[in-house]
Amino acid sequence: MNISRRKMMAVIGAGLMVGAVTSVATAQTVEDIKSAGTVKIGMLVDFPPFGIMNTNNQPDGYDADVAKLLGEEWGVKVQIVPVTGPNRIPYLQSNQVDLLVASLGITEERAKSVDFSTPYAGISIGVFGATDIAVAKPEDLSGKSIGVARASTQDTAVTKIAPKDAKIQRFDDDSSAVQALLSGQVALIGVSNVVAAQIEKAAPGRFNQKLQLSQQVQGIAVRKGSTELLAAVNAFVDKVKANGDLSKIHEKWLGAPLPDFVAKAKK
Repeated sequence: MNISRRKMMAVIGAGLMVGAVTSVATAQTVEDIKSAGTVKIGMLVDFPPFGIMNTNNQPDGYDADVAKLLGEEWGVKVQIVPVTGPNRIPYLQSNQVDLLVASLGITEERAKSVDFSTPYAGISIGVFGATDIAVAKPEDLSGKSIGVARASTQDTAVTKIAPKDAKIQRFDDDSSAVQALLSGQVALIGVSNVVAAQIEKAAPGRFNQKLQLSQQVQGIAVRKGSTELLAAVNAFVDKVKANGDLSKIHEKWLGAPLPDFVAKAKK
């Protein structure tokens, strides 16, 4: 192969690489979605009451109702795509979904990978465990086993405050972490108030909250650079906050109005 041919092949190869990268994360508009007639929304289905599978084996919950309301606002069909905590951002970046309404806590680190809307939901994060375990401050976690869902906000929060000799065990999802707690595989878990309420229903009086670590707002996520799409999502969130629709959904699934730290949150 002569030098000019080598140069040509190198240019072609570089072009193909750029094309491949572009196809992995493409900015998007509402008109793109309306033209398709369907919005594909990634959602957790193992994080009750935000995301569940109902008795008809269909995605349901707080996030599903928000997703359906967004589809109505834009006049398109809604295709809910089940995702997991670890793969939800990769699904968005690889164009497998258009948006994430997936209980995704807004953090600076995640904002490097996706663009977030104004908060539409929120949870508080804490350490939860058996009532006979004494934990009043982070130092009390020394030597104790703590379960968390891998790559979750609670994983980050627990890792930040736990002593070096704490035994953090990471599971694929909250359900697995909860099962580890119920079975005695771990003594404590880092978990949201929502999941803690589910544990209380399953095992009344056995567990309680030890530490509150944070209040976390959640945003609808779009691919980086999707400025017009993000503006449309923000307009939707602002509208359903103002007209009370979002608070009704919160009341339906969490038994209380939308909390102030979400309702008054700005981008």
